[in-house]
Amino acid sequence: MPRRHNLGRALPTATILLAALAAGLGLWLGLGRFGAPAPPNLQAALLYPAPRTVPEFHLTRADGAPLTNADWQGRWTLVFFGFTHCPDVCPTTLGTLKQVWTRLAPAQRERLRVDFVSVDPQRDTPEQLGRYVAFFSPDFVAATGSDTELTALTRALGLLYVRVPGENGDYSVDHSAQVILIDPQGRLVGLFRPPLDAGRIAADLAQLTR
Repeated sequence: MPRRHNLGRALPTATILLAALAAGLGLWLGLGRFGAPAPPNLQAALLYPAPRTVPEFHLTRADGAPLTNADWQGRWTLVFFGFTHCPDVCPTTLGTLKQVWTRLAPAQRERLRVDFVSVDPQRDTPEQLGRYVAFFSPDFVAATGSDTELTALTRALGLLYVRVPGENGDYSVDHSAQVILIDPQGRLVGLFRPPLDAGRIAADLAQLTR
């Protein structure tokens, strides 16, 4: 009798556990098939909670072609704002982006572009921009525009730049050092903050562009 009493209590418990397991499995399968995909496990990129629309802009590339919102659609885009007379941050950042570029597979590079936008249009002529960026990679795009366009675009992206007077009429430009991440829909989705690590950035981009 005691054995049957224990067995009689164990069966309902087992049944409840099996039912709970089946329900959990069904929920897991349902989420996997119909729920939103899990975000990628990125190492260096800081993603915003929601993508941000980039306002219309019109810049000019070093080759004379226009650079507009349409160019930031269809592929992932890395955008860095700086200037060619920059003594440290700009060459270091572009050098890191060159390392990132070379670490990616050709198929991944086809789904990515790298743009360098000068915030010093007074000195960065198309010829100067073209030579400067080609030193790092002929695949990188260089562009600039009027201060009106540059100010509107940088503020919309959460960046700043300001000219700092120097000696003998010279000047430098203080600017944000983040690398902006644009998704294939042309939206601002995140950024990479310094110090930049080429390996970690390349790993993130390999996930995003696969």
